[in-house]
Amino acid sequence: MKCLSVSQPFADLIIHSKKTIELRRWNTNFRGEFLIHSPLKIRPDDCKRLRINPKNLVKGAIIGKAEIYDVKKYISKSEIIKDSKKHLASKSFQNNKYGFLIKNAKPFRIPIPIKGQLGFFEVKLEQKKITKSKIITDLIDEEYRYQWIGHH
Repeated sequence: MKCLSVSQPFADLIIHSKKTIELRRWNTNFRGEFLIHSPLKIRPDDCKRLRINPKNLVKGAIIGKAEIYDVKKYISKSEIIKDSKKHLASKSFQNNKYGFLIKNAKPFRIPIPIKGQLGFFEVKLEQKKITKSKIITDLIDEEYRYQWIGHH
């Protein structure tokens, strides 16, 4: 599956559907679902500007997925400024010419540690086989904890 590294805090904003345009200097023909990777480096100035605590951000892992459904080509800086509530980029990034339009973003409950790369890159995630009996056992265990242990 394709994966894209997005600096924090922007990766987190994408997976929580607060950022729906990802600005880039380069265009892509790719459309569809992709994984969102959070690199090790966090942008502290953007965290401060957006009032996000950097200690709460996951880094060095795939943290969710989303879907690119189109790419918007920006002709002027005023067009980029008009979309600022959708991309949340600082003024220094408003020279980028392309906006990847994103929808259907979802965070992963458990981040997947992995090293990022530039541009879109391929990631193969192993699918573990889960038996029906394992699911039933987990559900029964969870229900038991909720009903008996949680009420004392």
